[in-house]
Amino acid sequence: MTENLRGKIALVTGGASGIGAATVKRLQDCGAVVIVADLGGDTPIDVTDERAVDAFVAQVVDEHGRLDIAANVAGTSGVYANVADATTRSWRQTLEVNLDAVFYCLRAELRAMRAAGNGGSIVNVASSAGKMGVPGLSAYSASKHGVIGLTKSAALEVAREGIRVNAVCPGTIRTPMLRGFVGGDEETLEKMGRRAPIGRIGEPDEIAEAIVWLCSDAASFVTGHALEADGGVAAI
Repeated sequence: MTENLRGKIALVTGGASGIGAATVKRLQDCGAVVIVADLGGDTPIDVTDERAVDAFVAQVVDEHGRLDIAANVAGTSGVYANVADATTRSWRQTLEVNLDAVFYCLRAELRAMRAAGNGGSIVNVASSAGKMGVPGLSAYSASKHGVIGLTKSAALEVAREGIRVNAVCPGTIRTPMLRGFVGGDEETLEKMGRRAPIGRIGEPDEIAEAIVWLCSDAASFVTGHALEADGGVAAI
C-alpha cells in the first residue's frame, strides 16, 4: 500500500505549490520524511543550477543518511508562441527549467541512491504534451518529450540496481502555473478541462496520488513508464 512509506526519505522539487505541494502532503500522509526544494519555499533551490542541485542532494544525504524517493516536479509553461515567432531566449529558458533541471536533479538523485546501494524510486513530471504536439507551445512540448526519453533511458540504466525511474504525464490541472498562464481566467480553465474526454479539469491531488503510487512498493514492478493522468486526452 502507498501508506507504507513510513520513515522513507523523500525529496520533492517544486514542492511549494500546485502538484508539488500536493505530492509533499500525500507523501507526508503516507509517513515519509519530505524535504522540499523550491525557489518559493523554505528551502530556496534553483534547480537550473547544477552545482546547487548537487550540493542540496548531498546535504539531504548528510542530514538524513540516504535518499529513498524523489519527485522532480518543478517546471514552467514557457511562452505561448508559434515556432516561426518564438525567440531563442524563450526556447532556451523553457528547456533549461523543464529538461536541463530534471537532468541535474535526476543525476544527483541517482548518484545518491547508487552510493547507498538500497535502491529507490524517482518520478519525473512530464506532461500529456510530452506525447503529442501542442500548437503555440513547441518548447514546452519538446521539453516534456525530452523528460520522457530521459526517464526511460535512466530506468534502463539502473533497473538491475533496484532503482525505479518513472514519469507522470498530467493533462490540464488546476495549478497556479496554469492559472497564471491563462491570466487567472477561471472560465478559460473550465473550457480547457471540458476538452478532455473525462469532461473536466484535473486537480493537483489526483496527480499526487499517481506520483506517490509510483514512488511506493505498490509499483515495485513498474519502471521506465510514462503514466498518463490526463483525463483521457492521450486516448483520442
